Amino acid sequence: MSQERLMTILLGPHVSEKTTRVAEKHNQVTFRVRPDANKAEIRKAVELLFEVEVENVTVVNVRGKAKRFGQTPGRRSDWKKAYVKLAEGHDIDFLNPE
Repeated sequence: MSQERLMTILLGPHVSEKTTRVAEKHNQVTFRVRPDANKAEIRKAVELLFEVEVENVTVVNVRGKAKRFGQTPGRRSDWKKAYVKLAEGHDIDFLNPE
């Protein structure tokens, strides 16, 4: 895996009520990732970008919701979410970066 590809794997953090609860309880961080990314690439990308040790990665394919855009029925895009469990003593803080 090239370093350029690893830099594009993570699209951004995914923050919601559920992910906040998971982060506090299980020391996990949630990211939106590229749809073609696999667990090994996600692990290496997080370790490279944030300099933490990753214990486990769980991936979820999220289906887009059917919505209406004005009078036209439509559909939001499908996307991929990764729950990254960090090793004991490691942490990623998005609110207070140092």
